[in-house]
Amino acid sequence: MIEPSWIAGLGAFLFCIGLVGVFTRKNAIIVLMCIEIMLNAVNLNFVAGAAHWENIDGWVYTSIAIAIAAAEVAVGLAIFLALYSQRGTISLDEVTLLKH
Repeated sequence: MIEPSWIAGLGAFLFCIGLVGVFTRKNAIIVLMCIEIMLNAVNLNFVAGAAHWENIDGWVYTSIAIAIAAAEVAVGLAIFLALYSQRGTISLDEVTLLKH
């Protein structure tokens, strides 16, 4: 079995990759995917903690977070579709809908 410290390290590495992607990308869908990578990295750390302490709580938190992530992706994609139909782009640099 893989040690939980290696799983936690992988989770931290994936979180850093997602964070770099959020700050460097301009496409809104890619940014949403990077946020999902970050969320899955946190879920991986919950699972590593559950395996380390032999407790089921980490698995329960992960199950709830996956359900919330599915709803988040659905809402995010709906917003992006509405934004594209209204503005013709989903580039975060060109969208100034909320700016004054």
